[in-house]
This record gives sequence, structure tokens and C-alpha cells, in this order.
Amino acid sequence: MRCASIHRGMGAHISKVKHLELDRWEDSQVQRMKEVGNIAAKNKYEERVPPCYRRPTKNDPQVLIEQWIRAKYEREEFCQPDRQSYLSGSMVGFLMKRGKEDSRYQLRKFVLNENEDSLKYQHASDGCSRASGCLGRIFDHLRLKSLGRLRYHVKENKEPKGVLKLSELNVSFAPPKIGHMNSMQLTFMKDGSTRHIYVYHDDPEVINCWYTAIRCAKLHLLQVAFPSSPQSDLILRLPKDFAREGWLWKTGPRPSDVHRRRWFTLDNRKLMYHDEPLDAYPKGEIFIGHESNGYQIKVSNTGNGCKEARFPFHLVTPERTFCLAATTHEDRAGWLSVIQQALKRPVTPQDSTIEATLVRKRTTSNSISIFSGR
Repeated sequence: MRCASIHRGMGAHISKVKHLELDRWEDSQVQRMKEVGNIAAKNKYEERVPPCYRRPTKNDPQVLIEQWIRAKYEREEFCQPDRQSYLSGSMVGFLMKRGKEDSRYQLRKFVLNENEDSLKYQHASDGCSRASGCLGRIFDHLRLKSLGRLRYHVKENKEPKGVLKLSELNVSFAPPKIGHMNSMQLTFMKDGSTRHIYVYHDDPEVINCWYTAIRCAKLHLLQVAFPSSPQSDLILRLPKDFAREGWLWKTGPRPSDVHRRRWFTLDNRKLMYHDEPLDAYPKGEIFIGHESNGYQIKVSNTGNGCKEARFPFHLVTPERTFCLAATTHEDRAGWLSVIQQALKRPVTPQDSTIEATLVRKRTTSNSISIFSGR
């Protein structure tokens, strides 16, 4: 039904939707379906889908599904590669970005440059008050030319406020959390901790173009760094949605520590917890290594003294045991499943680099440790 409503929205001149039983079918229409069919249509409209393009599944966000359908049939991007502007490696445009210290969203100019491994952002100062008001200018700037940092600028013609390394950047759609259908969450390491940036655009095509441009630039960078690796292996390392997010109750290692409600996010092997879902930084981060190195999950059905969450479990690491609890049996089962998958997955060199960064911060910082019991 989701796909059918999108097809109807494009208009009958592009796509027609008919019910198999409730609508009347002419003999000529049935014959046409036999002659063309899904296989032939797929061969035509998906002839040149870039390997970095994310093909949606039924459980993916609406914006991803809709833009996949519109790219195929309305814009015919996969029939005409010259329309795939997100492939060229550079991009300039405007997005609404959430403040680090407050909940307000401000217009920011973003600049993606694959050659520099960067994404930068800065302030938009030429009269645009919302991302939708800059749509024409955005398309003027969608000149993507194989140029890896993502930068954002606070003021035009000044140094960017933020410079993100594309090679270390994760991006995921985040409509439920941000409350906007066309929204993304950018996640990266900064000074040994994870930093979250939340952005959106009123036009779904624009946000999908940014999402795809980041994925494509990352694939190009991986191909340069690992020229002998099969493309299929490199695609597996492109940005992924978080394995799971949600509220859990957490307590410290001492019996006297109280239970506190935290928003947990599992990003590959990093289990992060926050005061609120849209925090810029996590309060703490737990690296989940391989089960052969002393990492494991223990389940207790005897209760944990927390009235709000009666389904406890323990995440055991070589340094500490983390006492967590879910409010329902189903929620706990979901967390146990995704954490167990991480425990069994082989640790990659990239995982080890993240682990070393987190451990280094824990052992050298004079401030509160990110592994603390907060």
C-alpha cells in the first residue's frame, strides 16, 4: 500500500495503479502486462543503479522508499546516468541543522568535498530563512565532481564551524526521532567521543540526494584506500542505520547507585547512552568487542530493584559490567538479539581503531570518563 500510494501521487501520465480484483482489466492491459512484466521493467528502469545507492526494503523510512520510486519512474535516474548528480563527489547546499546546545534549527550551508575527505558547514547569510526557500540555489550548487570531508559554515566567507571526515562519518535517516519526514543524523568521532548532528530539509529529494552523495563519496574513498578489495566487500562498509535505539534503565557498579533512564543507541560496536534522544554527545560509550575477548551478555530474571524496568540484563566487558534493564520482555529480547550479533561478529581493523580511541580517552582524560557510571 505504501508503494501504491506513491505511484498514484506521481500521476497517471507516469504510473497507473490498478487493483488485481476490484478494478476492471481490459484484455489489452493483461496482454501488455504479460509482454512487459516486472522483469523487463526492472531491466529498463534499474539498468544503471549505482552500487552506492541504497535500495530500500519494506521497513525503511518513507522518504527512502518514495525517492527510490520517483528516481526510477519519474526522474528516470537509472536510465540516464547524467541525472545522478550525487555520484560526482562534491556538493553544495543548505540544510536546517539542530543547535548543539539548544533545540532550535538554523539554516546552514554544507559543502561536501570527496578529494579533501570533508563535509563542512557554515551560516547562510543571504536572506534564506528556511531550507525550502533556497531550493533553487541548492540545485544550482548540485555540481558534484569527484572531489572526502563534509563541512558546515556558520557565516559565509568565513572559516567553517565544523569539518567532518567523510571516511569516519555515519549517516542515517531519523524521521521518528527528529520529528521530520526528511531528516538525517550524522555521527562521527570528535576528540575521542561521538558527536551527533541532526539535519533536515523540506524537500525529500534534496535530503535523499545528500544521503546518497555521502554514501557514494565514502565508497569512492574506500576504493582508493583498498584497491584490491572486491566492491561487494566495500559496500558492506557503507553507512548503516543504527541496529537499535530506545530507552533503557541503567545503574552504576555500586549497590547504592540508583537507576536512571537513558536513551541507548547501538551503532555497529558502540553502545551509546544519552540523557535525551537528540543530545549532541552521549553521556557514555561502551565498546562491544568479540565474545572470545571477555565480552558477554548475562540475563537475570530475579529482578533488579528497579520498579520502572523489571527485565534486567548485564553487558560484561573486560573492564566493567554494565547493569541495564528494559520495561518489557519484548524490548529486552530485541536488545539481547542485536548485542549478541555484535558479540559474534569478527572485529575489523576499523573497529579496533574506534576501540583504541575510546580507551585512550578513558585512560588519559582528566575529566569524567565516558565509561563512567553516569
